[in-house]
Amino acid sequence: MARYIFITGGVVSSLGKGLMAASLAALLQARGYKVRIRKFDPYLNVDPGTMSPYQHGEVYVTDDGAETDLDLGHYERFTGVSAHQNDNITSGRVYRDIIAKERRGDYLGATVQVIPHVTDAIKEFALADQGDHDFILCEIGGTVGDIESLPFMEAIRQLRNELEPNQTVSVHVTLVPYIAAAGELKTKPTQHSVRELASLGIKPDVLLCRCEHPLPDSERQKIANFCNVRKESVIPALDATSIYAVPQQYHGEGLDSEVLRHFGMLGTSNPPDLSRWEDVVDRYENYEGEVTIGVVGKYVGLPDAYKSLNEALVHGGMANRTKVNIRWIDAEIFEKDDADIAAELEPLHGILVPGGFGDRGSEGKIASVRFARERKVPFFGICLGMQMACIEGARNTAGIAEASSTEFGETSEPVVGIITEWMSKEGLQQRSAETDLGGTMRLGAYDAKLAGNSHVSQIYGGATEISERHRHRYEVNSAYVPALEEGGLIFSGMSPDGLLPEIVERPDHPWFVGVQFHPELKSRPFDPHPLFSGFIAAALEQSRLV
Repeated sequence: MARYIFITGGVVSSLGKGLMAASLAALLQARGYKVRIRKFDPYLNVDPGTMSPYQHGEVYVTDDGAETDLDLGHYERFTGVSAHQNDNITSGRVYRDIIAKERRGDYLGATVQVIPHVTDAIKEFALADQGDHDFILCEIGGTVGDIESLPFMEAIRQLRNELEPNQTVSVHVTLVPYIAAAGELKTKPTQHSVRELASLGIKPDVLLCRCEHPLPDSERQKIANFCNVRKESVIPALDATSIYAVPQQYHGEGLDSEVLRHFGMLGTSNPPDLSRWEDVVDRYENYEGEVTIGVVGKYVGLPDAYKSLNEALVHGGMANRTKVNIRWIDAEIFEKDDADIAAELEPLHGILVPGGFGDRGSEGKIASVRFARERKVPFFGICLGMQMACIEGARNTAGIAEASSTEFGETSEPVVGIITEWMSKEGLQQRSAETDLGGTMRLGAYDAKLAGNSHVSQIYGGATEISERHRHRYEVNSAYVPALEEGGLIFSGMSPDGLLPEIVERPDHPWFVGVQFHPELKSRPFDPHPLFSGFIAAALEQSRLV
């Protein structure tokens, strides 16, 4: 049976529990163990699919079509282990399933309560599908003391009693703030957080203390005394030069060793092989070139809205030993009467238009595509970005002046329209404009066939078929493909049945690629996605021309 590591957080949110879980998993993986990470989210949404990116950040999509918390992106990027539908659960999903059972009469007339029904459902989720994993890490969203997280905390408490004594470890992430006026680190918030956790019946085994200044031994001992742990179990977690330096930093502070000691496994464990992470950090810090990429989007006010995209651009830089400077540009500024598009975009070495929903900023994105096409600046369009490239091509090179998307309203030239049916591994999928918004898009991994003589095929190393993750409700209308190709666009990737355009490119351009899928979701620091590697290589070449 797998061993469980339960990760909680206290004092404040945004302490980096997800990054900590990913880093610890990477360290255990580097010792030869097989790991898996799961996220428990206390909010009442069934999943984050209908939440605003400003509320929740990006929606991360798995191969099997789950719309999940962005922390699963950290998990995959740090371990290379693909997540699944059952690796992310919310209170909303738990309550939905329980109420459905109650309506069917599955509880035989019993009063349905938080204990045992909700807690049993959470425990069932935690224990399911263990496979041959050595460790399953479970991160609890939110902070200790939140009303909505109480059922999850109670489920953890019960699991720690029900499983074997050496089968679970509790790691609590907390804050040790620095009070500048006093010139001191303060341990009291950590003490209160641990006391709150203990009041729920959970004693932490390891404390990960986030701090901006080094944590002296005296303060570590003070925390240990008041929180009833060993001093060695109080792990300082200072800010790192990059997130990819965190695994090595946490190993240096003894996090993985201390966790294994609590499992009674330290004496039998191999030392971690961190060579992969050493290479990643070396490529990140010791760059030989530098480029500036403009991301023209609509959620640029919150970087987490494009978290995987940001990291994939960094990975592309690592592949080329290039520092990637990202300029986040609100597409709406190009829709103003006095907009100076050239002044904004001329300094850039590459232009990327990412995914999104709705018509806000759409004309600004189209203007950005046109600038990239006419000025021969490397262009990368992702999901909506590909659709904008097709609409721009239709209007300005194919002579379809009224080209638009039905997502933006009624149009006489629906170059992009809502997808009503498509083939998946499960068979024919059908949707309509009246279908619920949540979970009804083309989601998860789908195959695409590549034209053998295309630029994209070369980028993928000569592949003729690829599999990439999707999340979208609208598609380029295949009826317009001939006209668009006459205008200079080449559809170099299509769905296996030949009906859905997946990739477009311009052969008369140095690097102009649009994809309907989200390649950023499969990029890893130690295995950068080839599209991002190629895009940054083209941007680096552009930087040498200007």
